[in-house]
Amino acid sequence: MNISKTLRGRAATAVSLTAVLALAATGCGDDGSDTGTEGSGKGEITFWDNNGGPRTAIWTEIIKDFEKKNPDIKVKYVPIPIADVQSKYDTAIAGGGLPDVGGVGTAYLANIVSQEALEPISGRLEKSPLKGKLVESMVESVRAAAGRGEDMYTVPTSANSGVLWYRTDLFKQAGLEAPTTWAKFYESADKLTDAKNNKFGYTIRGGAGSIAQALDAIYGQSGITEFWDGEKTTLNDPKNVAALEKYAALFKKTTPAADVNNDFTKMVAQWDTGTIGMLSHNLGSYQDHLKALGEDKFAGIPAPIGDGGTRVQVSNPVDGLGLFRSSKNKNAAWKFIEFAASHESNSKWNQSAGAIPANTEAAKDPWINESESTSLAAKALTDGSTKIVDLPYYLPDWNNISKADNEPEFQKLLLGKVTAKAFLDKMAEELNASQKEWKELGNG
Repeated sequence: MNISKTLRGRAATAVSLTAVLALAATGCGDDGSDTGTEGSGKGEITFWDNNGGPRTAIWTEIIKDFEKKNPDIKVKYVPIPIADVQSKYDTAIAGGGLPDVGGVGTAYLANIVSQEALEPISGRLEKSPLKGKLVESMVESVRAAAGRGEDMYTVPTSANSGVLWYRTDLFKQAGLEAPTTWAKFYESADKLTDAKNNKFGYTIRGGAGSIAQALDAIYGQSGITEFWDGEKTTLNDPKNVAALEKYAALFKKTTPAADVNNDFTKMVAQWDTGTIGMLSHNLGSYQDHLKALGEDKFAGIPAPIGDGGTRVQVSNPVDGLGLFRSSKNKNAAWKFIEFAASHESNSKWNQSAGAIPANTEAAKDPWINESESTSLAAKALTDGSTKIVDLPYYLPDWNNISKADNEPEFQKLLLGKVTAKAFLDKMAEELNASQKEWKELGNG
C-alpha cells in the first residue's frame, strides 16, 4: 500500500502510443477531450462501478442513501465487470460515453490520467469535509500511481490486502498447523490432496488476475523487497525464477486441473464448495466464505513468512473514485464522491467488501476488529512486520503488461509449454522497456 515518495515527484508526461492515437481520434463529447462544466449541482449523473456484480448490492444501498439526502440528484448506476473495466474506459475515451464518476483503481489509474480523462481533484479536496480524513498512505498511493507529482486524480476509498484463506476444519482433521510459513504452505498443500476423491490442498489462479497472485507468491518466497534494481526489474532474478518454478509445479499436482482457466469468481466459488484446503485471494472474498462455510470452518492470514523470517507482499491496488473531466455536472458528481467517501458510507462499503477503509473515522469502527482476517491484514500493513514490494502502477503500460499481455503466457507456464525463466524474462523485458520510455519522456 505504501509507495516511495520519490515516485510521487515524477511528473508524468508519458502518453503511450495507444493513448495518443485514441486522443487523436476523439472529438468533443463525453470523452477525455471535453473539459465539461460544473453544472447546476442537480439532475442526473452516471456512476460506473468498477467491480459490478460483487459490489452492486452495497452500491445500490449507498446510492439510495445519497438520493434520500440529495433529492435533486439522481444517480444512474452502471455495473462494469472488474475484468472489463480498463477496456471500457479506453473505449469510452476514444469514442465517447464516459461517466461523471467512476471507480478507478491504482493499477490502471496512470493509463486513464495519461489520456487526460480525469479531473484533478486536489483543489476540491482542499475545500472538502474530507480534508484530513483520508488515510495518508492511501493518499500517497493514489498520488504516486497517477504519476503527476502532487496532483490527485482519485479520492481513495479502500485498500485491499493479499490473504491466504485456509480451511481450519480440514487442517485440524489432518493434524496440520496454520500455514504461516511457505514451508508449511507447501507441506499442507501436499497432505490435503487426495485427487482421486477430488480433494486438493490448494487452488491456483490461472485465468484473469493470475499475474498479481503469482507475483505475491514469488516475492514472498524469494524475500526480494524491491521491484527495481537500478534501471532493471528484479522480476526475473534467479531467486524469483526458482520461487515461480516451485509455485507453478503445484498445478494439477495439488490443485484442480480446471484452475488453468479460473478467474477469482470461479476460484472462490470452487473453494467455497469445501473440498480444497487453501486459497490465495484478498479480503474482498471474506463475505463469500462466511456465507458458504460459516465462521468456524475457515480463517485468513497475511501471506506466509519466508525462509528469512520476513513476510514480503507485493502492493495491492488502492481503489478510488474519479471525477471525469467531460462531466457536464461536476458539482453533483463531486457531491456523490464526497458522500461515498464519508465516514458512514465508506465504513458501510468496506465492511461489506471486507476491505480496509480510506476514511480515517471509518478505519476506527468496531467491525474492523470483528473480522480477524481484516484486523490481521490491517496490522500487517501498518506495524512494520511486512515488507511491501511496490509495483510500478505509475507506468501507463503496467496494466497491459501485467494482465492482457502475459496472462495467456502464465497459462502456458502452468501447462508446461514455457519455462518459469522464459516467462519472467519476457515480462521483465517489457517492463524494462516501459520504464526506460517513461524516463526518456521526462519522468523520474
